[in-house]
Amino acid sequence: EEIKSIIYLFDLNMAIFLERNLFLHFCLFLLFVTSIEASDPFNSSCFPPDFIFGTGSSAYQYEGTSYGDGKGPSIWDTFTHKHPDRIINDSNGDVAIDFYHRYKGDIKLMKSQGFNSFKFSISWSRILPYGKLSKGVNKEGIAFYNNLINELLANEIQPLVSLFHWDLPQALEQDYQGFLSPQIVDDFGDYAELCFKEFGDRIKDWITINEPYSYALFGYVTGSYAPGRCSAFTNNSMCGVGNAATEPYIVGHHMLLAHAKAVNLYRDIYKASLKDKIFFSYYTIVLFQFT
Repeated sequence: EEIKSIIYLFDLNMAIFLERNLFLHFCLFLLFVTSIEASDPFNSSCFPPDFIFGTGSSAYQYEGTSYGDGKGPSIWDTFTHKHPDRIINDSNGDVAIDFYHRYKGDIKLMKSQGFNSFKFSISWSRILPYGKLSKGVNKEGIAFYNNLINELLANEIQPLVSLFHWDLPQALEQDYQGFLSPQIVDDFGDYAELCFKEFGDRIKDWITINEPYSYALFGYVTGSYAPGRCSAFTNNSMCGVGNAATEPYIVGHHMLLAHAKAVNLYRDIYKASLKDKIFFSYYTIVLFQFT
């Protein structure tokens, strides 16, 4: 049978400084359909009943309120303020699209577009300002994510939650250089367990770490992402510290250990009661031969 339509699905992250009227057009999961000799109608009935249409982003890209309501700074707060030249238009996430205060309206936009899922990340430093459970929990941060999850569910939008989307608490970077140290594994485990405890009764799917490869590559080889480390042999004038020959491998190793720590905690303690899924997301490129 001839192919009737080609579907292109794009998961577009919300850009840091999009105006509110652009949110509807560019920050949602866009569906482009190019019809080829199409004679049959094309709509949601063409998909299985459990097909997920959603959009996604990460906390630093859209939340705003980077320094308010008890939140601690992340490495992206430090990176964008210390090196504004590395960001287009010298942008940062201090305000972003102010999702922190305007999430209810944005969720209405999602619902109006027919989306039934939203992938978002929890800001580690919003609920643990110093990165460590032993140094205190920010109740205002917990309340924000509880309210967000409840609002999504009230609008029949299923949350898909990432625990780490690159915005490491700055305190852990200062204490022991973050994912360069094995100390990160236990701290990440404590953070993950707190999230499971506070939000796990409503979350069906968890992502431990978003694209560990990208974090290691752009943060420790090219230096273009926080924490902005690389080495002299890369001929990159942006970096003053780092070792691109070793650090990305160390970081990658510790990220895998942190992922395993969270997964084991989830399976050993919570899986029997929650019966949900936990995994990490990874960056892929699809290549086709030229000839």
